[in-house]
Amino acid sequence: MSLDSPPPCPQCASALTYDDGQRYVCPECGHEWERGSAAAEAEGPKVIKDSNGNVLTEGDSVTVIKDLKVKGTSSVVKVGTKVRNIRLVLEAEDGHDIDCKIEGFGAMRLKSEFVRKA
Repeated sequence: MSLDSPPPCPQCASALTYDDGQRYVCPECGHEWERGSAAAEAEGPKVIKDSNGNVLTEGDSVTVIKDLKVKGTSSVVKVGTKVRNIRLVLEAEDGHDIDCKIEGFGAMRLKSEFVRKA
């Protein structure tokens, strides 16, 4: 490959991307992005923040800020429920970027927008 080859796709990491004028295009996943923005996306690690903008890290404790219905059941995770020892999912496609265990519910995934750092 030459030095002027396009960067890999920021979504699927495919090396088959191509230059389409002012944009880059990935033929595998169909993702398109502006020239110049790919370097910032590819180089910087993804940072997951809570609802207040605080950076979350592995092992943090968080508090649920909204009643959350548990899909497939009639149960609800109540406001104020404290969740300890979270794990971050950096490649979450569905937006659920926190893996955790909640007492009384078991293992589940949460969206960081519905929690705050405890």
